[in-house]
Amino acid sequence: MIHIDRIVAGTIVVTAVKGRLDSSSSPKLEEFLAGAPSEGTLLLDFAELTYISSAGLRVVLKATKMVRGAGGTLAVCGLIPQVHEVFDVSGFSSLIPIHPSREAALATMT
Repeated sequence: MIHIDRIVAGTIVVTAVKGRLDSSSSPKLEEFLAGAPSEGTLLLDFAELTYISSAGLRVVLKATKMVRGAGGTLAVCGLIPQVHEVFDVSGFSSLIPIHPSREAALATMT
């Protein structure tokens, strides 16, 4: 089960994801992100994300390419240790800015 919320904080669109991001739930996030504006700044708040699979990573990579292709930026925040490890092992930590919290991300992104 996954729950997704969109919050607009000035010029930054925050997408908060709660639950597990795997092969069964990643299409929901992909569809949700496809409806988001691709220009500007997108922050994926994963503070309540308990698991991410390779299917979830593909959605994050696709969103990164979409946003960067439109001249925007994408970052993630709030990774729990298990999810942070997946980002590290997959090399995503070197591709996408990672912030410890939403507040820290918003402070550096505005």
